[in-house]
Amino acid sequence: MTSGVVTLFVCGDVMLGRGVDQILARPGDRHCGSYAEDAQSYVRLAESINGPIPAPVPPSWPWGEALRLLDSAAPDVRIVNLETSVTRSDAFAPGKAVHYRMHPANVSALTVAHPDVCVLANNHILDFGRDGLEETLDTLDRAGLQVAGAGRSVDEAYRPAAVPNPAGGRVLVLALGATSSGIPPGWAATAALSGVAHLPDLSAATAAAVVRRIRRLKRAGDIVVVSMHWGSNWGYHVPREQTRFAHALVDGGADLVHGHSSHHPRPIEVYRRRLVLHGCGDFIDDYEGIGGYEEYRDDLRLAYFVMVTADSGRFLGLRMVPLRARRMRLEGAPHQDAVWVRATLNRVSTGVHLDLESDGTLSLDPRRQHPRPGASRGPR
Repeated sequence: MTSGVVTLFVCGDVMLGRGVDQILARPGDRHCGSYAEDAQSYVRLAESINGPIPAPVPPSWPWGEALRLLDSAAPDVRIVNLETSVTRSDAFAPGKAVHYRMHPANVSALTVAHPDVCVLANNHILDFGRDGLEETLDTLDRAGLQVAGAGRSVDEAYRPAAVPNPAGGRVLVLALGATSSGIPPGWAATAALSGVAHLPDLSAATAAAVVRRIRRLKRAGDIVVVSMHWGSNWGYHVPREQTRFAHALVDGGADLVHGHSSHHPRPIEVYRRRLVLHGCGDFIDDYEGIGGYEEYRDDLRLAYFVMVTADSGRFLGLRMVPLRARRMRLEGAPHQDAVWVRATLNRVSTGVHLDLESDGTLSLDPRRQHPRPGASRGPR
């Protein structure tokens, strides 16, 4: 931590199941109950595009260049959305076309990145039912990984993960999943059932309930991250209700809104001196070679490093490193791809200007932004 500054690493969906699981040392059952039925078909598709994958690969393989970035940046807190069940269960959730699971013996493919918090409030964490969730929770607990957004009861699902703030407070991570991301309402945790911290909608009343929870939890010196799984898979449009919901969270005490679910990065916003990431895109997955949405360049991934003040959580700056998925491994993105990402995000984000640095990274300096009307209200 630089004096007075806390750096948070966040990223989009980390999907270590299905095809990725198949290239690791202890692959689970190849049957994936989805469009292709055989998880190995995703490996063959990736190889047909970019060449052979030397399976079995070491646990570090899917992260590739991202591990060097993490070591170099040394963020104070690392937060990932783990969109994969970690289970041997064959109880495929009915009514779903796509199921993700990683064999528990491959959990080192997650721990190798040393995440401080694994967000579980998403639409794949119960792909193998509540027994699969139970095994996921047990496996992550044995691996020493802290989770947020799913649990054995509603209280556990809504309980924030707490990471010590180097300045003396805490970084609290509250993880929530909205129906709009494809989470079945029946997956919601209750007093009697395990499940996810589920939001039925993004209404003002639902936002108010989340804000009440934030205000009960937050103490002086705490930084609050709300990690939200919301929205559709493709496109840059952010529904008005989502923007209003994000603003309500910031007004209520959230210091960073970490959005995910879309398969590519979505607009960035600075609101009342707080950063809102409406969609961080995928980070690790087995989508390589799947066609149909090439215009969104979902082979490009972003590692987000968010700097905030240690005492108040005020947004100080954002550094994003473009990466590219090839052979189910993250590598540095070519310069022209970084140019494309910058131009695209500048075009779709209101009042935000990203700079392209000489080392190929993208940066956002809040002092150079032009916030939308009302975005800078209050001292916070």
